[in-house]
Amino acid sequence: MPIKIITTEDGSHSLFDENLNETYHSTRGAKGESLHVFVKEGLEHWVTKNAAKEAIKILEVGLGTGLNAFLTAQFATAKKKKIHFTSLEPFPIAREIYQHLNFYQSEEEKDLLMKIHASDWEEVIHLSQDFSLYKTQSTLEKYESDELFDIIYFDAFAPSKQPEVWSLDNLKRCHDLLEKGGVLTTYCAQGQFKRNLTEVGFDVETLQGAMGKKEMVRGVK
Repeated sequence: MPIKIITTEDGSHSLFDENLNETYHSTRGAKGESLHVFVKEGLEHWVTKNAAKEAIKILEVGLGTGLNAFLTAQFATAKKKKIHFTSLEPFPIAREIYQHLNFYQSEEEKDLLMKIHASDWEEVIHLSQDFSLYKTQSTLEKYESDELFDIIYFDAFAPSKQPEVWSLDNLKRCHDLLEKGGVLTTYCAQGQFKRNLTEVGFDVETLQGAMGKKEMVRGVK
């Protein structure tokens, strides 16, 4: 298979796609990167600005290993926040891959990760009292929604590997899918990407990157 499990520097797994010659997460630390870029600078940041809001709607571009969904589900339970999580993934990883990922530390956490991957597609699944998941195999280009989101986790492969996902049209689509004050957060800090975010209407913040990386980006609508 062209996708192999690798171990990153913080001990957590990532995947390496031989066809793209690209990893799914930072080799310096998959879990550390996700916690910093998406949970801390996306979810936690938004919650501090909107503490009174009862339910949070998140759109993820790229389910991948399921790590972001897994960490977000844990946050929902720990903080008692209702989170509705929608994830786009046109190319789901196979069971023989995801069943060996090591993100969990208990049987309960393992069960959560397996449910994220094994749950039905195109259907809302309640994985806990506070966390619901909707997975769709749609691409961002084709995704349509009548609802607006509070946060977008933009976790696609790098612009050099999948430039079409980072297109101006897709970033405009992300802007349109967000509530006013909503945030888009990503590990990428490419100059052209930041200029494109500004062009479609985001206020762009360049932040400290994860796991030794110099920069990351948060866009605010």
